[in-house]
Amino acid sequence: MSYSSSAVVGVTALVRSALCFAAFAICCPHGILAGELMAGAAKVDITDRTAGPVNDPLYVKAIVLKSNATTAVLVSVDAVAIGEIGRISNDYLPDVRSRLEKELGIPPSNVVVSASHCHGVICADVAERTFRAVKQARQNLVPVTVGVGTAKDDRVMENRRLKLKNGVTVDVRHAYSLPPDDDVAQVGPVDPEIGILRLDRENGQTLAVVYNFACHPIQGVPGGANTADITGFASQVIEDNLSNGAIALFLQGCCGDINPAYYKDVDHPRSAEPLGNMLGLSTLRGVRDISCREDNRLAVLNETLTLPRGDKSQRIVEMESEQDRLLQSLQGTSLNLKSFIPLVVKYNLSNEFPSYYSYRYLQGDALGQEELRQLDTENRRNIQAYIQNIYIMEQLTRVKTNLALLRKHQAEFEASTTKTIDVEIVALRIGDFILLTFPGELTVPIGFDLKRRAPCQPTFVAGYTNGYIYYCPTAEQMRNAGHAQEDSDCLLAPQWQDQFMKKALEMLNRL
Repeated sequence: MSYSSSAVVGVTALVRSALCFAAFAICCPHGILAGELMAGAAKVDITDRTAGPVNDPLYVKAIVLKSNATTAVLVSVDAVAIGEIGRISNDYLPDVRSRLEKELGIPPSNVVVSASHCHGVICADVAERTFRAVKQARQNLVPVTVGVGTAKDDRVMENRRLKLKNGVTVDVRHAYSLPPDDDVAQVGPVDPEIGILRLDRENGQTLAVVYNFACHPIQGVPGGANTADITGFASQVIEDNLSNGAIALFLQGCCGDINPAYYKDVDHPRSAEPLGNMLGLSTLRGVRDISCREDNRLAVLNETLTLPRGDKSQRIVEMESEQDRLLQSLQGTSLNLKSFIPLVVKYNLSNEFPSYYSYRYLQGDALGQEELRQLDTENRRNIQAYIQNIYIMEQLTRVKTNLALLRKHQAEFEASTTKTIDVEIVALRIGDFILLTFPGELTVPIGFDLKRRAPCQPTFVAGYTNGYIYYCPTAEQMRNAGHAQEDSDCLLAPQWQDQFMKKALEMLNRL
């Protein structure tokens, strides 16, 4: 029996098609057509329940996306950082990526892992649970439509940088006191934008929401129990009000200089829940304004940028000199805390007649007796000297705290042989959703600049991603080093900003 060559070719083509379809069916058990965007989401509890009281759970959340031959993974961890500080070791990211590549065939460069930057306590086996979340998300792949939008909330945060009338900028921290109100000239900006990605199933139910916002989630809860803080509460509000099983995945923005609102309040218990509820509801309003559509665009660019380490030696000398100047400016006074407090109360209760009732002052004036008036002059002088000493000690506390950070990073600089540091930058596109990631604590001005100059609008920025390299302030902010944490707790030289911006915009233009 003989066959024509064309028949053989036809049969061969049919066989190949059948084999390809079979292979595709194995990879895509839901029978999804090639070219569709697929997504799956999952979350796993990572709370360390042995570390003390727990107010609310901490999670690792994962979204796996697939379009044609490209698979991308987006992970958010309720932790302070991806390595370097906190409970996540520097081995965590390479270990998770290696296992995902070995067992699930996902390229390490396509795995994006971000920390919410909450200061909750996570379990020791967070790497295992991260893998489990990604694996579950991959098993849950379904066709999705995509929508992108924004919302706003300017109630939950405040810029923690205070520019003083003397030109110095200090920051609002619990590690030291605020400056006197009369010394404060202005505050820095906040970024109220909430960037939102919405992924819907084919039936219109929401599979997952990714939201990006800039605020340190460090408010805490009454009693100080373990918590995912503001963003944990916000995510719970979003999930509770969407389709059953929907996941809200938070990506921290450029919050290096952003605190929760009323961070130094001493009249109410510290509670992240009201702030988180507000953020969650604002995000929900944005989610409901988004229309999803079919869009299979999925692209991941992952590059390493070599940035210069900063030499802090001269700044350390200057701050040591400032520390000595402040110390020498302390002046003697006969008062101590026990005598100072009642005197301050008396002299504020009755400024004209603080030491006794008014009739004794009037009688003394009539008789030419000045004892009470002289006593008041001496007491006021001592009160002002004591208050001035307090202000100087507060400044010394700020200088001491930030000088320790400068010395820490200078020691690392001197121990380093390369004087540079490699950082991983990712540019990610999911439909019209565009994200640029960086491992450091970027400040709001950098986020504003990148968003403004990005080739596509809107573009969102996530810090604390794929590693951790401490604070990354602007070159201008770095000139203030020693007075604020974000300027002092920094590895980099001022030139880093231009180099980062150039690389970020180049990558965004290639998406």
